[in-house]
Amino acid sequence: MQEYKRHFVEFMVRSNVLTFGDFVTKSGRRTPYFVNAGRWCTGEQMSRLGGFYAAAVAGELREGFDVLFGPAYKGIPLVVTAAMALSAIQGRDIPYCYDRKERKDHGEGGALVGHPLQDGERVLIVEDVTTAGTSVRETVPLLRAAADVELAGLVISVDRMERGRGERSALAELREEFAMPTFAIVTIEEVIEHLLGREIDGRVVLDAERCERMNEYRAEYGAS
Repeated sequence: MQEYKRHFVEFMVRSNVLTFGDFVTKSGRRTPYFVNAGRWCTGEQMSRLGGFYAAAVAGELREGFDVLFGPAYKGIPLVVTAAMALSAIQGRDIPYCYDRKERKDHGEGGALVGHPLQDGERVLIVEDVTTAGTSVRETVPLLRAAADVELAGLVISVDRMERGRGERSALAELREEFAMPTFAIVTIEEVIEHLLGREIDGRVVLDAERCERMNEYRAEYGAS
């Protein structure tokens, strides 16, 4: 596992973004762990987060995109910090845009804010966590209505590796449905690999009992 992935897992724990317990996902599944990107809420945290997205993108796409897009609402700060990190770390000044939940009928109008999409541009979608792929399926028509763009890919923070509409993972389904690369900073397998039995700031956050609960959950909902 790359070093930046290990640092990212610990960053999620220290930020209280990754927690263990008893939760219910948007899809209604009862899960023993939860990833809440909304808990990244300080300047330092957002600065570091952008660096992790930039590292993942560098390893997967390199030069293969022209514009970043962040779906409202959580995708908005994510796309901003990713763009800033790509500029600061890699020297790439990449434009970005995001959508409104409600179309604006005054001022500049429209459903998108930021960079005006142009025909032929390659758009990389920046998200937090994708369980069923709903937000991406809502995003693609918005992008294609704005211009004749190419989908360069989708990057998320954590791949839960759960079934989407069928037996495969949501990321695998989106990859095939839209013919674009899909990848995450880390997968849940990498999270377990790094955290199991490891002390983070003096405490073990993933012990054998919690790991067993995660394995049971993944046996029920995990992708084939």
